[in-house]
Amino acid sequence: MARIAGVNIPTGKRVVIALQYIHGIGPKKAEEITGKVGIPAERRVNELTDAEVLQIREAIDRDYVVEGDLRREVSMNIKRLMDLACYRGLRHRKQLPVRGQRTHTNARTRKGKAKPIAGKKK
Repeated sequence: MARIAGVNIPTGKRVVIALQYIHGIGPKKAEEITGKVGIPAERRVNELTDAEVLQIREAIDRDYVVEGDLRREVSMNIKRLMDLACYRGLRHRKQLPVRGQRTHTNARTRKGKAKPIAGKKK
C-alpha cells in the first residue's frame, strides 16, 4: 500500500483514481500529476516502483496544497469570516446555508433534523 501525503492510497486501482483519495486532489489535478511524473494512465498503483511513488510524493509536496494544510487553510478562512462578522460569517456561525439557498423549506443538511413545534396539530 502506497502512502502519499499521509494517506494510504488503494493498491488495486489506477493511479489517477487512487490519487483522488487525497483531500485536495480531484480528477484534473490527478491527471496533471501523472502527466508531470510521466506515468501512463492505465498504470495501477501496485505496479508502481518506489522511485515513481517518490516522484509523485515530491510533485504533490512541491506544487499542491493537500490534506492537513488545505483543511487548516479552509478552516482559517471560515474563522476569518466569522471574526469579521460579515454576512457569510454570520451564516456560518448560525449553521445556516451560506450561498443564498432558501431555508423556508429544505436546508435540512445544515439545519439538522426537523424539530416539531408544539400545538400545531388539529
